[in-house]
Amino acid sequence: MRMLLQKIKSHDAKVVVIGIGYVGLPLCTEMASAGFPTVGYDQSAAKVESLNAGKSYIKDVPDEVLAPLVKSGKLSASADPAVLSTADVVIICVPTPLNKTKEPDNSYVMMAGEDVKKHMHPDMLVVLESTTFPSFTRELLLPKLAESGLRVGEDFFLCFSPERVDPGNEKWHTKNTPKVVGGTTPNCLEVIQAMYGEVLEHLVPVSSTDAAEMVKVLENTFRQVNIALVNEVAIMCHKLGLDTWEILDAAATKPFGFMRFSPGPGLGGHCIPIDPLYLSWKLRTLKYEARFIELANDINTHMPDHVLEKVVDALNGHKKALNGSRVLCLGVAYKRDIDDMRESPALDVIGLIQAKGATVDYHDPYVPTMRLGEQVMRSVPLDAVESYDCVVVCTDHACVDYKLVAQRAKVIVDTRNALRAIRGGARDKIVML
Repeated sequence: MRMLLQKIKSHDAKVVVIGIGYVGLPLCTEMASAGFPTVGYDQSAAKVESLNAGKSYIKDVPDEVLAPLVKSGKLSASADPAVLSTADVVIICVPTPLNKTKEPDNSYVMMAGEDVKKHMHPDMLVVLESTTFPSFTRELLLPKLAESGLRVGEDFFLCFSPERVDPGNEKWHTKNTPKVVGGTTPNCLEVIQAMYGEVLEHLVPVSSTDAAEMVKVLENTFRQVNIALVNEVAIMCHKLGLDTWEILDAAATKPFGFMRFSPGPGLGGHCIPIDPLYLSWKLRTLKYEARFIELANDINTHMPDHVLEKVVDALNGHKKALNGSRVLCLGVAYKRDIDDMRESPALDVIGLIQAKGATVDYHDPYVPTMRLGEQVMRSVPLDAVESYDCVVVCTDHACVDYKLVAQRAKVIVDTRNALRAIRGGARDKIVML
């Protein structure tokens, strides 16, 4: 332990980050920027090649940040698991999706754990950042690593530190977002605080890996439940003949006791639609039903159906049937001003509209092409908007000319309040969520 702490203090500790996607690549750049020799290990040949060429494939990591780190030799990438044998610090940032029955799929973490186990050596820090359920690190990952014969807290150090990545956020990023850290033992906690303290601005230590895992799922459960609440409020306002956004704007003027969330066509991204279900699944194994989570998931999952209803009503109001209509979806990324399509509700909206017999195209300046099932779709020019019977705003990218949309579109279903500044002059053609 003393030798590892000395390496960390002198910035000689070699870091290997397993998984160089939306979480792993920004973490690699911060580690290398702090002076630690860093390798991104990934099975994707395209990502490895791109990183080694100094070319970023993630918007939040610009080439001008990545390229100098690669050129200096502080940062590189590899698809060879043998790089793990030279690592002093291994950070696991692989996906943790749900399977078809909406149960946790931890296979990527366990495969990463198997790779680490084969190359473990004394004085190694292993940190899991991939989101999972409370007790996973202690009950599943620890036994896997212990198969190496090394003792946790003495020979190696195992921790959990949940990622807090918000793609497209210009204020909060990997370095300045407070970082929760939990260790399997007190020695483990001491080592991760030493390591992450050299790289990140503010650490939040908790008592265990279980506690750190619970923090992560609580954060996203909080968001999931509150988004579900305002999504249901939008449905209520629709049935009551009220303007959802007027209600939210007025409620948000209260200076205490109210936190604003916005409704939308559903939940997207890797975290909010998935993480709460990890907690719900874990509680089911303990004979407890997480009712808030299950209800919130049900409401959010069915928001694309509410959007479909709005599209049908909007077309009917203009004496058009959805079957045979041409519909343009504005935005397919899961949120504004990014290219991330993971779990995007726009894909469900498009699928539902197509299933009713409409032809659907999309426009998204951040997503030039995409695959939907067996279809390969390409973003169409925005100036073609007048050729469609209905426009559905699913993602409110700031760079879209909504004034042009309001002027030329025949009818618009706005699920994001993107046309709030101009809808007064086009109220007859705009239907709000």
